[in-house]
Amino acid sequence: MASSSAAETVAVETMACARQGRHRQRYEGCYRLVSGCIPYMLKEDEESSCLKDDHVLDRLQVLMISTPKRSDLIFPKGGWEDDESVDEAACREAFEEAGVKGNINVYLCFKLLGVKKDQVVPLGEWIFKSKSKQGSCGLEGACKGFMFALQVTELLESWPEQITHGRRWVPVEEAYSLSRYDWMREALDKLKEQMLFGSSFGVPPSPELPESSNLYMVVPPSVPHGAVAFC
Repeated sequence: MASSSAAETVAVETMACARQGRHRQRYEGCYRLVSGCIPYMLKEDEESSCLKDDHVLDRLQVLMISTPKRSDLIFPKGGWEDDESVDEAACREAFEEAGVKGNINVYLCFKLLGVKKDQVVPLGEWIFKSKSKQGSCGLEGACKGFMFALQVTELLESWPEQITHGRRWVPVEEAYSLSRYDWMREALDKLKEQMLFGSSFGVPPSPELPESSNLYMVVPPSVPHGAVAFC
């Protein structure tokens, strides 16, 4: 029987490698299903111990990542696989591509919105072409993507894809000019709506994840997800 220390070593080694291939990839009709997130944090404000203040958007920073041979920046995202939930996929991509862990948000007012308590709801759903199929016609390379807001609680010094993905914190307004696609800017709009919604309730910042935790945990709040947008 393997010792607990040996089991922990195996777990660490497993997490240190990014998943490869598409043998577990989920599809919906002709669409490849993709999940991602906008990692964010609020800059420290000595006069405010919670999100309830008039300048929450001024303090909002988002984490964007670079890709090889491209000058623009993107958000962590990738294929949603058949052994994970959509929010787990988003958090896995954030870990693999950006080296962050954090909290995915859920609805505060689930009763008013008609959804189940603790239901995880994305910022929105978007249809877009994969990077390699941008110039193709029809639905070839089409993806249906789900984007979440991820409140960062841990920034790792090393991560699986750091050779191909650098990372950069930017003010949310600057992120608009760095975003290549309309759906990315629409997702930023949804994030800002969520932050303003949360600030109106004075929601305190989430606690840091312990080092031994999984990649994510679910905490309130969020806002209704947006309609499907086409780019």
